[in-house]
Amino acid sequence: MANEEDDPVVQEIKPKQQKVELEMAIDTLNPNYCRSKGEQIALNVDGACADETSTYSSKLMDKQTFCSSQTTSNTSRYAAALYRQGELHLTPLHGILQLRPSFSYLDKADAKHREREAANEAGDSSQDEAEDDVKQITVRFSRPESEQARQRRVQSYEFLQKKHAEEPWVHLHYYGLRDSRSEHERQYLLCPGSSGVENTELVKSPSEYLMMLMPPSQEEEKDKPVAPSNVLSMAQLRTLPLADQIKILMKNVKVMPFANLMSLLGPSIDSVAVLRGIQKVAMLVQGNWVVKSDILYPKDSSSPHSGVPAEVLCRGRDFVMWKFTQSRWVVRKEVATVTKLCAEDVKDFLEHMAVVRINKGWEFILPYDGEFIKKHPDVVQRQHMLWTGIQAKLEKVYNLVKETMPKKPDAQSGPAGLVSGDQRIQVAKTKAQQNHALLERELQRRKEQLRAPAVPPGVRIKEEPVSEEGEEDEEQEAEEEEPMDTSPSGLHSKLANGLPPGRAAGTDSFNGHPPPGCASTPVARELRAFVEATFQRQFVLTLSELKRLFNLHLASLPPGHTLFSGISDRMLQDTVLAAGCKQILVPFPPQTAASPDEQKVFALWESGDMSDQHRQVLLEIFSKNYRVRRNMIQSRLTQECGEDLSKQEVDKVLKDCCVSYGGMWYLKGTVQS
Repeated sequence: MANEEDDPVVQEIKPKQQKVELEMAIDTLNPNYCRSKGEQIALNVDGACADETSTYSSKLMDKQTFCSSQTTSNTSRYAAALYRQGELHLTPLHGILQLRPSFSYLDKADAKHREREAANEAGDSSQDEAEDDVKQITVRFSRPESEQARQRRVQSYEFLQKKHAEEPWVHLHYYGLRDSRSEHERQYLLCPGSSGVENTELVKSPSEYLMMLMPPSQEEEKDKPVAPSNVLSMAQLRTLPLADQIKILMKNVKVMPFANLMSLLGPSIDSVAVLRGIQKVAMLVQGNWVVKSDILYPKDSSSPHSGVPAEVLCRGRDFVMWKFTQSRWVVRKEVATVTKLCAEDVKDFLEHMAVVRINKGWEFILPYDGEFIKKHPDVVQRQHMLWTGIQAKLEKVYNLVKETMPKKPDAQSGPAGLVSGDQRIQVAKTKAQQNHALLERELQRRKEQLRAPAVPPGVRIKEEPVSEEGEEDEEQEAEEEEPMDTSPSGLHSKLANGLPPGRAAGTDSFNGHPPPGCASTPVARELRAFVEATFQRQFVLTLSELKRLFNLHLASLPPGHTLFSGISDRMLQDTVLAAGCKQILVPFPPQTAASPDEQKVFALWESGDMSDQHRQVLLEIFSKNYRVRRNMIQSRLTQECGEDLSKQEVDKVLKDCCVSYGGMWYLKGTVQS
């Protein structure tokens, strides 16, 4: 190539919307130019015969075409700078085009080559044909072109290319770098004001001036993803709120120990705030945090494999997570059999949190984190309550056989491995010492209870030692002697009214708490408040559902709350009865699959509204019938209340206490599908 000033350049700019083609001459006399190669390219493009339509009329490749391409969609952040006499002059740019060599001449060479080959084949075949051969031809007449066909033709690629080729070239004059015209145009890049005092824009601070010079691009911020699904920018991540950081990390990693999460968030982050945030997006499994299913499968989404809705996917994944709280190993066939999901969905669940082992199954991906379990017992207790609620829901949905959860929440699926005999003996001794201390305290408490009644003066009571077996027999007899009214007449025929006398004088044996009747204790007051608030919202509850709601309530409480000290089933039932509720003895069918807790039904007897009498009549009906038709309920309500009830009043009573299934009405929680 020759130098820019001496090269006889022919510049022809062809405007085509925002696209520019620039044709520049090549110095064929330059020693760096390969003449033989230029002749070969011209021959391939134009052939041996040169005419007006030839690309290279001189039979040499003596010009090169450059085609522009748009470098960026937003040019408002760019400027052309000119530094002169200690001053920096900036000119905003409204468009940037990059010129690249165009090799369209190679397409012409290929087209010429195909034409020559087609001509040669046609010539060979014509020699073999007889001169008197006659071929039949079909004549077709073109139909008028419709408007839709014309629009499709105008928008086609071939039409646009043809129109592009037909556009005439615009011949322009070229001025060299040191030409007076070029120097005149270059003066437009200089600011006309010579004094910096006159420019009021420069009185701002350097940071404000830079912000004016380089404003943040809204378009780029909109196009930039907040958090890609496969790549995380830690610098961008740390600009987000802590809750969003935790959610994005857990959604990408799926399973993570708490120590690793803290290291990713940085040393300045408070661990208490992280603990509070992680429990909103993840569940504790074997001391590690696993992202919740509804984070991975949000509402209104579906499986990419089977199209199953997100609700079913979340339930199946929760089952897999719950299985890992019970054991280090899970078998995929068992999960597929229970959840009824396709193999691809089940495999996705397992790959999130486990690794496959040949001939063994799927093992949880991370080791048991005993250090976190020991360091945060309150969090572990709360997570245990959540898992208990999830377990009850899964057992009901999948009709599972009841599996007992570990007695200690921090003992869930401990690290698998061999335990030596000495270690077993040491563990047994420790447990025996703990049990002995508990039994001693329990015995002392019971002795104090026996001395509690006032003894009249002059009366002597012989004290005898009470054995543990005697205590158990006494407790069992008290339960067996619990009165129950079985008379067929009256409104309260099969309702266990009030507190049983056998329980009113006794105390609860769980963790040494007194009965709920003693409202002076904080535990009893908190439990009573929960029961009353729950039955004001839901008038009828089974013991199983009440325990599930109580576990969810515990999970929402702050660490160290008084209710975490332990509440037994008996204490919960006594509190329900003391809060004005009554047990409804629903006659379940003999072949029922309901558990004992699901067969214990409690209802709020008086709530203080106008529908109390209607609900009491309805509860009496269900104390004699497992399921009832609506017409029977309406007739009985009319008979007992002595008035003709409207449909809205009957609907309200049924909505408060019952559910409809298969044309029949059941008390809430008692229907067996």
